[in-house]
Amino acid sequence: MTATRGLEGVVATTSSISSIIDDVLTYAGYNIDDLAEHASFEEVVYLLWHGKLPNESELDELTKQLAENATLPQGVLDHFKSYRIDQVHPMGAIRTAVSLLGLYDEEADVMEDAANYRKAIRLQAKLPAIVAAFSRIRKGLDPVAPRKDLGIAANFVYMLTGNEPDAVAIEALNKALVLHADHELNASTFTARVCVATLSDVYSGVTSAIGALKGPLHGGANEAVMNMLAEIGDVENVESYLTEKFNNKEKIMGFGHRVYQNGDPRAKHLKKMSKELTAATGEPKYYDMSIKIEEMVTSQKGIPANVDFYSASVYHSLGIDHDLFTPIFAVSRVSGWLAHILEQYQNNRIIRPRAEYTGPRKQSYIPIEQRS
Repeated sequence: MTATRGLEGVVATTSSISSIIDDVLTYAGYNIDDLAEHASFEEVVYLLWHGKLPNESELDELTKQLAENATLPQGVLDHFKSYRIDQVHPMGAIRTAVSLLGLYDEEADVMEDAANYRKAIRLQAKLPAIVAAFSRIRKGLDPVAPRKDLGIAANFVYMLTGNEPDAVAIEALNKALVLHADHELNASTFTARVCVATLSDVYSGVTSAIGALKGPLHGGANEAVMNMLAEIGDVENVESYLTEKFNNKEKIMGFGHRVYQNGDPRAKHLKKMSKELTAATGEPKYYDMSIKIEEMVTSQKGIPANVDFYSASVYHSLGIDHDLFTPIFAVSRVSGWLAHILEQYQNNRIIRPRAEYTGPRKQSYIPIEQRS
């Protein structure tokens, strides 16, 4: 047996949920470009869970179910108030909140298909509410209850700010949610599948996935990108900043991808939204800096921008706290995690790979008194 570092190039399972073939991302065969331009996030959730786009009645039913399940148990809200919330990263808070949700669900350990689907509805509905409630409670504000007449994108901004967002903000967030919904067998999705392959429950699977997403090499990249833009400050500082990074052989966050060879197809959609939103908010410098950074990194290192790079300035322009960028990723990606969890249950086999042993061999036990 020979190990493959990071499982690069290893095909670990079969799936009909999403694909990356020749640098084209599809959900159930639908090109991401088509979905980003035309689909609501709710349509994409249905597509990932059912393998087809919904008709009007199916979409209405899903939307109704999500609206009816968006309210959080009071115990979850109280939990946010029980520790020094100002010292907790939001990803740690939502990871724990999702695990806590399982204790309030009477069906948490019921493994029938219908029960697992109902749990998927509850988790998809409650993730936006969890992130928004955490954000408000840590600022000393009361949580805003979800509205049943708003879709997921609009409701999230409403619960976050207390104000109904305008059409541009809804479009931008909806597009971001669509683009991040699934991405084949990424680290957090693989983690979720490994967890539930033991026949653990849906809440455990999603909690595990959030733990994997928390890392800066996965979901945390967009927050790191915004920190970089803030550190640079202005377009005129880009060249000196990057030159120093290049000389020190430091990684530039938001660039490159393990799977894509010629660029992330999702990036162009958020690049366009970044240009529009930064101009509308009077902060075009963030888009201008991003363009300059992309030009330098691509020309000097040959590495194209990925979806995290422009999502940073989009979320900033929506007035979202920088440390909430990765939780927003989770609000979207939970749709994909749940799709993969449900698929894993349908054709399950415990995921148990082998390791190539590189330690010493043929050692003999030495009594402790004889050891140096």
